[in-house]
Amino acid sequence: MVPVSYSSDNQTLREQERTMASGSQNKRTYIQVALGVLILCMGYVLYVSITEPWEAVERQEELTDRTRMRMSNIRVALIRFDERTGRFPGSLDSLHIWVRTDSTIQADSDSLFGSGMDADSFIFSPRTGAKFEYEINDTSRVMVYLLSDPDSDDEIGTLESDPTQLNAASWE
Repeated sequence: MVPVSYSSDNQTLREQERTMASGSQNKRTYIQVALGVLILCMGYVLYVSITEPWEAVERQEELTDRTRMRMSNIRVALIRFDERTGRFPGSLDSLHIWVRTDSTIQADSDSLFGSGMDADSFIFSPRTGAKFEYEINDTSRVMVYLLSDPDSDDEIGTLESDPTQLNAASWE
């Protein structure tokens, strides 16, 4: 009978188990690293999906504020024009020329319109660059106008002969 050597077989089995355990440990490490990278990527996607719409809303609100400020500046100029001439101008182009050439308006422009008012873009909407829409109604006893933004529902004044709505803005 041949003597059976269990010790060498046990040693071989232990080495095989260690090799398998080592391979299993390596797979586990790779999976953990892959999951960590996946978590970071998903976190970034979540962050972008939250901040991008918020930034778009902030940009839209800033454009709305700038549009309303320009419309308010036109209202101030229309009121000044009416005070000086007793009527409203026939077009925004006429008002634009008057604002650019009137020395009193130029001297008081910071106090009337605020600092940084650009006379060249005065009558244009900052949203798309389209000219504000302007109509006058001089057929009634009360002369009225309607100034509106072509890119939104914002407007100042009315075409109805209602003196209470003469310089009223839709957002005020």
